[in-house]
Amino acid sequence: MKLTEPHPRSLAPWTVFVGKDRHGNWVARERNGLFGGLFVNRAQALKFALWANGHHPETVVEVSREIELELPVTQPLG
Repeated sequence: MKLTEPHPRSLAPWTVFVGKDRHGNWVARERNGLFGGLFVNRAQALKFALWANGHHPETVVEVSREIELELPVTQPLG
């Protein structure tokens, strides 16, 4: 499982999309790609989505189309 840390919960609730990528992996991804993860099953993707958005189920959206885990590229420090 690959995860990136969400921003502080004080800014929650984040909208998190949950669905499958083109390889059949489950993806949970914040709407703007600020954080997300790849998961082996739907239950784990939903669990992460709820944890990451401060337990706001109304902002977790399960999508039927393919979604990809696209996170912003950051430049290394130094």
